[in-house]
Amino acid sequence: MVSVHTSPLEQPGRGDAGGLNVYVVETARRLAARGTAVEIFTRATDGAQPDVVPLDPQHLGEGVLVHHVPSGPFEGLDKEDLPGQLCAFAAGMMRIAAARPERWYDLVHSHYWLSGQVGWLASDRWDVPLVHTMHTMARVKNQELAAEDQPEPRGREIGEEQVVQAAATLIANTDQEARHLIGLYAAEPEKVCVVSPGVDLSVFSPDDPAQARAELGVAQDAVVLLFVGRIQRLKGPDVLLRAAAALLEQDPSLRDRLVIAVLGGLSGSAVAAPTWLADTAAQLGLGDCVRMVPPVSRATLAQWYRSADAVTVPSYSESFGLVAVEALASGAPVVAARVGGLPVAVGQAGVLVDGHDPQEWARVLSTVVSDPARRAELARRGPEHARQFSWERTVDALEGVYREAVARANGSQPGTEARGIDNAPVLRDIPSAVVP
Repeated sequence: MVSVHTSPLEQPGRGDAGGLNVYVVETARRLAARGTAVEIFTRATDGAQPDVVPLDPQHLGEGVLVHHVPSGPFEGLDKEDLPGQLCAFAAGMMRIAAARPERWYDLVHSHYWLSGQVGWLASDRWDVPLVHTMHTMARVKNQELAAEDQPEPRGREIGEEQVVQAAATLIANTDQEARHLIGLYAAEPEKVCVVSPGVDLSVFSPDDPAQARAELGVAQDAVVLLFVGRIQRLKGPDVLLRAAAALLEQDPSLRDRLVIAVLGGLSGSAVAAPTWLADTAAQLGLGDCVRMVPPVSRATLAQWYRSADAVTVPSYSESFGLVAVEALASGAPVVAARVGGLPVAVGQAGVLVDGHDPQEWARVLSTVVSDPARRAELARRGPEHARQFSWERTVDALEGVYREAVARANGSQPGTEARGIDNAPVLRDIPSAVVP
């Protein structure tokens, strides 16, 4: 696997680490547990990092190696600076591979377009198929920009087009993402397959909300609105703040009980304006209600989900929405924007909001937090819906995709047809119409 710009060892929610990191970790360790050796190539960001890490079986599992590839200075490089380091990264990968026997690798799976550029070269050099997962796409993000956010550059669009054409197989998280690949990037429909990400149901599951609040130091009678994710405009945490301010205008008595918990670290355009969200909270008069929490362990994150009256996902763009599924699996009511893959991630188990108007978000949140019966019903639906997104089912589908790609590369057909979630064919006839 190739993950140039972010390591599976990084804490999700900080910097560029997010759902992609979780995806690589969860699939790699499960593939290894089934007997597939996995090597992950990522950029070295610290001189103290070992060249290669045989990971603790409790973290990723035996059979998984992480290679830290030197490419550019360890510090001071943003994701936007990395295209200039792809040649150095690819050279480092080739040096590592040169120490392996011929035909050591059967397949390259690249994550995000930067990795796809390197994976393209590696697959050509090693004569193996390239499987690529976009995770996010520039043309989709540029259609759904938050106010004052910067559009993705033309160079990224070109790079993504090249990866789409070079890949033997493209994995999309949802049917809508598959349509975007075909309609916005001219992907060949027969190369596109749909495999949804998963959720670790052993960690994210319903439990006692009162106990969760006690452990987190949250009052039992608090009204808890939760945001989890990287703090950047694309994720829309300010939408939650503005909606909360509107809620207080409607019902000032909420102030003494309202807790707006924001879990995450600065990322994207917010790095250049580190006080952006805190300043917004102060301007709205919410300084006494907002609780900023740095990224936490998965066990603690599950407790935050269980403590919430509503988990909000007000993103402007999401290829899927792992936070929504994790929250649902934990029995938390979810209110999410109707964008990208969130309608799939949330289904009928949560509440979807059209647009990002704070007044509309306030109205919807009010109907959830003020109605215990509705919250209880949403808490019941959530875990039932989330069970269809286990990582084991995701890896079942990935293995089918891998077999299909390798068989095609070898000029033969796999023994069994690749199958996806719910045993449906992975390679689907995706309509070519664009769904913006």
